[in-house]
Amino acid sequence: MDSNDTPLHPLSSFQRNMLMLATIAMGAGMSINFVVVAPLTRKAGLGELEVAGILTLSTLLYAVMIPRWGRIADRVGRKRVMVFSLCAMGLTNMAFLFALDAGLKGVIAGTSLILTLIFVRLWFGLLSPGLQPASMAAMTDATTVHNRAAGLGMLGAGMSIGSILGPAGAAALAPFGALAPLWGSIVLCLAVAALLAFSLPKTVPRPRDSARPKPLAMTDPRVRPHLAFLVSYFIGVGMVQQTLAWFIEDRYRLNETHAETAGQAAVLYTGIAFACMAVATIAVQFGYIARVKPDPRRILPIGLALVCAGYISADTFLAFPALCLSFLMVGTGSALAIPAANALGSLSVSRSEQGAAAALLSAAPPAGFIFGPLIGAGLYQLNHAFPMIASAILVGVLAVYAWRVTGKQPLPQG
Repeated sequence: MDSNDTPLHPLSSFQRNMLMLATIAMGAGMSINFVVVAPLTRKAGLGELEVAGILTLSTLLYAVMIPRWGRIADRVGRKRVMVFSLCAMGLTNMAFLFALDAGLKGVIAGTSLILTLIFVRLWFGLLSPGLQPASMAAMTDATTVHNRAAGLGMLGAGMSIGSILGPAGAAALAPFGALAPLWGSIVLCLAVAALLAFSLPKTVPRPRDSARPKPLAMTDPRVRPHLAFLVSYFIGVGMVQQTLAWFIEDRYRLNETHAETAGQAAVLYTGIAFACMAVATIAVQFGYIARVKPDPRRILPIGLALVCAGYISADTFLAFPALCLSFLMVGTGSALAIPAANALGSLSVSRSEQGAAAALLSAAPPAGFIFGPLIGAGLYQLNHAFPMIASAILVGVLAVYAWRVTGKQPLPQG
């Protein structure tokens, strides 16, 4: 039998789903900060740029450490690194929660609070990035060249779903306290770490002469346009996600209408907006994309246009139900655009390189979130509507490009 038809280390369907669950937990643990941390750090006396700077520094370190943790996973085993990474995320989020709670109670303030939050958050960026490269390597070993792109696509979808479910879950937990959503993400990460520890097989030493898919360079001309496209998209997403809680708190004057529980109200309202996006994303992903498998060239510009229209609508219509409907539109658009962009990037290379292309494209979200939140916070200080408008313009330009250029190219046959 051809070695390309035999997985190096097979996993059952349940075990593959566990890998996806791990990426969902990781995505939720990372993204929930945009709902909880943004309004509460403001209540603790920090400015918008200071908050964005804290999160950006940890994201930058996270992105830098991904390939290093990939090499560590090759040496000590993927399962160990995945379990360690989820535990590290849960524990560093717990430390961040305690530091933030101390700031809210006035125990630490000013520069001391900023330095404490930076110190704790940097440990997150240092210790938790291992899940992404380890899970991708495990999925690569568990698949063949024929189904590798689909397997890695599961992990990418898991991270995307988690990044929306995390803030959405904040809406359910916010009534129990402003910090309750962070506790929920901590419990989720630690619980999934325990599940991985019991469900995945023991690490099998890799034969020294076994062939490994070669990584693709970021400068590879086949993948580079798709990577730049996705990074640009996630810069726009980062601008909105960083500032949405502030936008809602200021637009609906929650500090005035909920003077005693303004932070909790901001978490709740923002969580509801993200919940609308999550419902639309999951419905489209599993109800349409997974069943119909549409041409990615056709749905990419449509998805981007919906995201652009959703941002414009959220800024234009003042009523909160209208904002929720706007984010339903954003969720629908993102469910069309992200899988389509990833599929086109993966298919731009040969079949044997699709796994490497998917791994490279997975770097787009953290790369975008290095720049997006900081840009969004800077624009927000100038005008509360600027991040939403700037993101709408950026995504709109990408939609035109996808329609005029990508949509007219022949579908790659990688």
